[in-house]
Amino acid sequence: MKYSDKLLGMDRPITRRDFLNGVAITAAAAASAPLFAATVGEAPGGGPLAMPAAAQDGVGYYPPLLTGLRGSHPGSFEDAHALRDGQTWPPGTDTGEAYDLIVVGGGISGLAAAHFYRHRAPHSRILVLDNHDDFGGHAKRNEFNFNGHLNLVNGGTLEIDSPRPYGAVAAGLLRTLGIDVPALAKKTQNLGFYDALGLKRGVFFDQETFGADKLVIGEGAIPIATLLAAAPLSERARKEIAQIETAKIDYLPGLSSDEKKQRLSRMSYEAFLRDVVQVEESVLKFYNARTKGEWGTGTDAVSALDCWGYGLPGFQGMKLTKGSIARMGFTPAGYEDTGGSFRLHFPDGNATIARLLVRNLVPAAVPGQSAEDAVTARVDYSRLDRPESPVRIRLSSIVTRVRHLGDRASANEVEVTYLRGHRPFTARAKGAVLACYNMMIPYLCPELPEGQKKALHELVKTPLVYTNVALRNRQAFDKLKLYQVYAPAGYHTHFHLNPHVNIGAYRSPSTAQEPVLLHMVRTPCRHGLPEHDQNRAGRAELLATSFETFERNIREQLARTLKDGDFDPARDITAITVNRWPHGYAPEYNPLFDPDVPEAQRAHVLGRAPFGRISIANSDSGGGAYTDVAIEQGHRAVMELMQANDA
Repeated sequence: MKYSDKLLGMDRPITRRDFLNGVAITAAAAASAPLFAATVGEAPGGGPLAMPAAAQDGVGYYPPLLTGLRGSHPGSFEDAHALRDGQTWPPGTDTGEAYDLIVVGGGISGLAAAHFYRHRAPHSRILVLDNHDDFGGHAKRNEFNFNGHLNLVNGGTLEIDSPRPYGAVAAGLLRTLGIDVPALAKKTQNLGFYDALGLKRGVFFDQETFGADKLVIGEGAIPIATLLAAAPLSERARKEIAQIETAKIDYLPGLSSDEKKQRLSRMSYEAFLRDVVQVEESVLKFYNARTKGEWGTGTDAVSALDCWGYGLPGFQGMKLTKGSIARMGFTPAGYEDTGGSFRLHFPDGNATIARLLVRNLVPAAVPGQSAEDAVTARVDYSRLDRPESPVRIRLSSIVTRVRHLGDRASANEVEVTYLRGHRPFTARAKGAVLACYNMMIPYLCPELPEGQKKALHELVKTPLVYTNVALRNRQAFDKLKLYQVYAPAGYHTHFHLNPHVNIGAYRSPSTAQEPVLLHMVRTPCRHGLPEHDQNRAGRAELLATSFETFERNIREQLARTLKDGDFDPARDITAITVNRWPHGYAPEYNPLFDPDVPEAQRAHVLGRAPFGRISIANSDSGGGAYTDVAIEQGHRAVMELMQANDA
């Protein structure tokens, strides 16, 4: 069924731009922000520096409330792309600022690096520069205010969770920030909230791929019993899916467990199903998106062995012994060996961790005393970049150059050039931590050795979209007895009602009549290509997609999926935030495409080598897209700088 724009509600007055308190944020900044010059010093010869207004110092500045295109939002990346493409700028205006440390990137890794440096050098002065209009990197939060009631959802990093238990560094930081994971999980999580209401998971088959629009609702992640009776699939496909899900068949008889693992590590999950299990095409299409939420690519670009380690079906009769092998990715190997870390979901994902780090660094900016009250605290962004603060966090500042002042071997300082309002400025420090996208670092530091630059360029991140839709109420889902949907060929392949979490003063909606948030996941990729080529194609697609296109697809997908619940997209959708991350998950080792080399020779290890007074952090440099990895890499980078300072 095709829906007109009017039926979809494309003419309804929801926010489609970055507005703050009803006023375009750029206009608000120009009207209310003081001159940035007042916060950094004087120009040579006296008088204030002629610098652009600082939006973050403006009255009412509060990015979490913004809707429309967020994540890598307009204004956060264009100058970086221009640098990549060879653009140059005139010499930067010297702000006169001198620090002990400048951190490039205000995500969790960069904020953690600032924390660890302050811990080792309590009287140090630190500047954190970030290209976005908010701190946190991928750990962003989206806020929605429904008639005075705060509703939160993650705009990026989802939860405290990792394939292996948190190590001493990451776990110690959480304790320092006041996060007691087991205690908070027990007190705040209600993982069975929707199940207790009788709501279930479902699968949506679309007409273009499967011949009919059909929502099938049942008990499990894939509701097999109902699926086989109601899905628009051939009888053969139904039997094959049932076999994959439930039968205990050894598809590689005569081989030892280790031989099977080696064989499975060299074929994709799609190839395993197609060539070994020998299923028909519609079954391949049904399973293709099962890997997208974790890897950002379809089953054609993830090894069968990694899918076994992650718990996908088809291996229950293979007699594979527990434990990873070297040819497994970071995530499945970790889960297979240890079962993973403790888990905790804050209402805004790990944005609460970023807030707690900012409170630790700039206490005046985040009121409160505990992890619980940080969830509902109203951050005072005007406090982030004050001259009297030993740690300053400067937003909307895109770094274009990091260099040693003098010969690298003997230099005592580095100079960092950054753009604000498209104009270059410089600041100096005794050292720098680059906690930004690692693949951009060769453009920031062209003096790096060629081999290191090559390794950094190989760290292609996985693009993804986290879309959050504000709904007038939950009634359509209650009528359908549904709370989560897998859509194998959908524009968004997964979506679910916001998890129910009560923490501190924050309360999740409980009744079907209250407004609720819907979280949707899209991972653009190009089937059939090697993983990083799929990533590059997906990134290009995201950057070329307008908010209008996102909105139309969101509305149509929900209209088609929920039509039997009397869902009306024109009536029931009240706001949309599209968190677009062209550079999303940090890359992990993929045995299908990456060379078989020891860990020490992998690109993320070669790329993170210290360079004089410049160290490299971010989850990219740890080979795993997890918060504990980001924290540990921030710590390693600081320890390298401390050693350079002591040398």
